Parts: sequence; C-alpha cells; structure tokens
Amino acid sequence: MATRKLSVVKELYDMTECCICIEVFTDPRVLPCKHTFCLQCLLNYGKDKRLGDNIPCPLCRKEFTIPADGLSGIPKNFIMEKLVSARKLSAGEEAGHILCDVCSSDEARPSEATAQAKPATKHCLQCQQNYCDQCSQSHTKIKASASHAMIEIGKELQCRKQMANDTDKISELLKKTEGVLPRFEKEQNYLVSRFADIKSEINTAADKLIAAVERDRVKLLSEVESIKLKRTKQLETVKQEVEQHMAVLESLKQYSKTLLSSGTACDVTRSANSLHSTAEELMMFDVISHVDSSLTSLSVSFTSSTLLDVENLVGIVAEGMRNSIISA
Repeated sequence: MATRKLSVVKELYDMTECCICIEVFTDPRVLPCKHTFCLQCLLNYGKDKRLGDNIPCPLCRKEFTIPADGLSGIPKNFIMEKLVSARKLSAGEEAGHILCDVCSSDEARPSEATAQAKPATKHCLQCQQNYCDQCSQSHTKIKASASHAMIEIGKELQCRKQMANDTDKISELLKKTEGVLPRFEKEQNYLVSRFADIKSEINTAADKLIAAVERDRVKLLSEVESIKLKRTKQLETVKQEVEQHMAVLESLKQYSKTLLSSGTACDVTRSANSLHSTAEELMMFDVISHVDSSLTSLSVSFTSSTLLDVENLVGIVAEGMRNSIISA
C-alpha cells in the first residue's frame, strides 16, 4: 500500500511539471496536441512569432496556429490546475487550513458543520476532494471509490523537510571532507621536499666520506713509500760498507800472496808484523754483527679500518720488529 502511495505521489509530481522550465506549472495552457506548458514558457518560446503564424509544439513538434489574441488565448488546462492544487496539498503548503469536504458539507447548518468539521488529512485525486481520517476510510470502503488514489496532505512536506535537513548535513559533511584534501597535497609536497633534502644530506655525507677515504689512502701510500725509501737507503749504505771491507780484505790478501811468492826474506821480515796487525784488525771486524746492528729488523703491516675509527677510515700502516734478513 505504501509503495502504491509513493508511486502515485511520484506520478503526480511528474504530471505537474512543465517540460520546458522543469518547474511546477504556472498558469498551465493546453495545446491542440494535448501537451501542456506554462503560459510564460510558451510566450518565451514564441516571442519571435506573429499572430496567425504556425508554430510547432515544443514536445511533439506538431504545428498549431497562434490565436488572434496571441499565445495568451491558448486555453487553460483546468484539470492540470486541479492536479497542481493537489500537489500543493500533498506538499502541505495549505496544511492546517484544509477542512474535510464531507464533514463541512451540511447545507442545513453550514456554520455548525464547519465548526464540527475535522482537518483534512487525505486528498482523492479522482474526486478532487479532501477527507479526514474517518471520512477517508469510509471513502475507500465504497465500492465505486475503493480504487481511488489517496494522498496524505502534508506528508510530502515532512519528507521534504527531512530531505532538506539531510541535504544540509550532507553539504556540511562534504565541505568538511573537502577540507581534508589539501592535507594530502601538503603532505605530498612535504614528502617530495623532505626526501629530496635527505638524499642531498646522504650524498653530501657520502662525498665527505669518500673524500676522507681518498685522503687517507694517499696518506697511507705515502707513508709506505717513505718507509720503503728509508729502508732502501739503509740497505745501500750498509752494502757499500760491506763492499769496502771486502775490497780491503782482497787487497791485503793479494799483497800477502805477492810478498810470499816474490818478496825477499828481508821484505817478508820487514812487512810481516805490519801485515799481521792489519789482518788481526780486519778479522776483528764482524761483518754480520755490523750488518745486523746497522739494519734493524723491519716489519711493515697494514690493518684495515672497521670504520669505527674516524681518524683512520681506510686503515693503519705500522712498523714492527722481525728476524734479521741476514743469517749466519
């Protein structure tokens, strides 16, 4: 039953709206093709036409002739006017001022009947009459009017008020929701800017670290080269000393052999003591001990850094002691 009422109300609303202005009919006029339009809509539609001109219907395009007294002479649609009135009753535009047509129809005592009449709550679309709850029940029980469509007076107004209230709340919620959107853009802009800064900071820190590592590498390689050159110089010096000692020994050896093979007894006797002293002096020189003392044992090591030592990012080169390079 409720579904049927809603369908009737919807049909009523569809029927009472002008297809040109999409509003409730104002002064509805019916064309020969039976299509109805507001008078003002027709006046606007045919403003460029003259009396007696043919003009097509805005809906079906069937032509009609403009009356001698102009478009204002097009007949009124009285049925549509009643339907518009019924729509207004349904919307409650006159709610509280409408009395039941049955209760207030006592012709013998009109004033008394009017005083006892109850407010109308229903409107019959077929009969175009208003009924109170009691009379509307009686009306629907009569066989001839049992199928008539009844609409509640003021019911539509309550739905409209509720819808208007809900629409206001939805609008407020929509406005509040729309206010959230800029936050996403702000956050997105922050992310782009912040992550760009972080990348820049990482690259800067990495570049500094790379520069520090390169600096330490150059320093360490320089230290190694310096140690190498120092040690090489030491080796050359000691080697020259050893070679000089060998030359002296070789000279003494050759001189002694020559003296023994070719010298006179007097020469041998005269030189023996001197040669003996020189030989003893030369033999007292321990070349191995001299090399060991001149060339201190050297051990070079490299320890890579664990990146925990800020001052040595690459590692450390250290000199240590090891066994002598010359053995007896």
